[in-house]
Amino acid sequence: MGQSGKSRHQKRARAQAQQRNLEAYAAQPHSFVFTRGRAGRGVRQLSLDLRRVVEPLTASRLQVRKKNSLKDCVAVAGPLGVTHFLILSKTDTSVYFKLMRLPGGPTLTFQVNKYTLVRDVVSSLRRHRMHEQQFAHPPLLVLNSFGPHGMHVKLMATMFQNLFPSINVHKVNLNTIKRCLLINYNPDSQELDFRHYSIKVVPVGASRGMKKLLQEKFPNMSRLQDISELLATGAGLSESEAEPDGEHNVTELPQAIAGRGNMRAQQSAVRLTEIGPRMTLQLIKIQEGVGAGNVLFHSFVHKTEEELQAILAAKEEKLRLKAQRREKQAEDVLRKRERREADKKKSLAGMKRARLGAGGDSDAEDPGAPPEEAEEEDEAEYFRQAVGEEPDEDMFPTAAKRRRPGPPGGKRQRQHRRPGPGRGAARRPPEPRGARARPGPKAAGRGGSRAPRRGS
Repeated sequence: MGQSGKSRHQKRARAQAQQRNLEAYAAQPHSFVFTRGRAGRGVRQLSLDLRRVVEPLTASRLQVRKKNSLKDCVAVAGPLGVTHFLILSKTDTSVYFKLMRLPGGPTLTFQVNKYTLVRDVVSSLRRHRMHEQQFAHPPLLVLNSFGPHGMHVKLMATMFQNLFPSINVHKVNLNTIKRCLLINYNPDSQELDFRHYSIKVVPVGASRGMKKLLQEKFPNMSRLQDISELLATGAGLSESEAEPDGEHNVTELPQAIAGRGNMRAQQSAVRLTEIGPRMTLQLIKIQEGVGAGNVLFHSFVHKTEEELQAILAAKEEKLRLKAQRREKQAEDVLRKRERREADKKKSLAGMKRARLGAGGDSDAEDPGAPPEEAEEEDEAEYFRQAVGEEPDEDMFPTAAKRRRPGPPGGKRQRQHRRPGPGRGAARRPPEPRGARARPGPKAAGRGGSRAPRRGS
């Protein structure tokens, strides 16, 4: 039996090819298309249609919640290699479209004067041509009339060019170009026409009957006697089935293209079918940063040089104050840290002195027992003097723990108990303080009057 699978060299070559493809894919521009605010059903559908235009280099299933801010989107876009944001929003007066370049800007804000969804464009066509294989590759970008009309027009053209990957005309594969995005600039109205087309290439120079045979759908020849009638005269075909081709769309193919009759160095016609969406855009302003920053251009507000200098000076002053506050905060943090370290060292030194004093210094002052322990000790001593017996451990728990020192010689003196009325009789529990006056030591010995209460 032969070896199964691929050889080591084939596996290495495949791994290297996959690595090159990943690097090439990461080097291409990627985009996020989403809406902000209460956009409405129409604007949300327009954002979905716009995702179809920039596919496959976009997040087709991106979901942005209401609680997500623009900073959240920017933070997510960095690790994913996203380079552009296409944001649609709606106000009470109009619909706006923002094109942002990450991570440092600029931001172009357009007003959407008119728009048409894909479903409306397709429903208006007699025969539309749109399938999923067309969206496997990015569209071909065509910019028209972006001439020397100002720096803002040049910046618009550059932004739209960077939105899609560049094309090497000497190495491009024509089979990957299935769609076309046309952006036309009108200098008079200063508006942009946004159009999206599907590309179809068909051979020319053949009769209508031959073109019909080359199509995917075979014609109906039930009324014909022979196939020669179809090839020679095109009998049975209506005039509407013939597409008007001319010099405006006929070209010589530099390479073979997928399709019947599209061969290299042969004449073929390039036909465009609009698949939507449509938009009519007007540039409002250009900002430096991502959604915020200095306004470089504004269509409606024009400021003098003195006003621009005043705005710049105010912004510099604001930045200076912000830097000053940051420095002060850093100094306060450093001072608090040093104070905390000094307090810690002081506490450790005090604890060390206390340990040394308790261990070897006999002249150290006894701090004494806590107030509660001292009070319970007095109560226990008073009970001993009044009753003549040792109190139970649960009566004064704190005082029971502090044992009294025994007599010299190590022998503990035996306590003389007071005889009761009978042998084995139960002891009378002491009365609580305040119920009756407790007898003092002398009165208890004589058995006479009661001693007054302590502290009276």
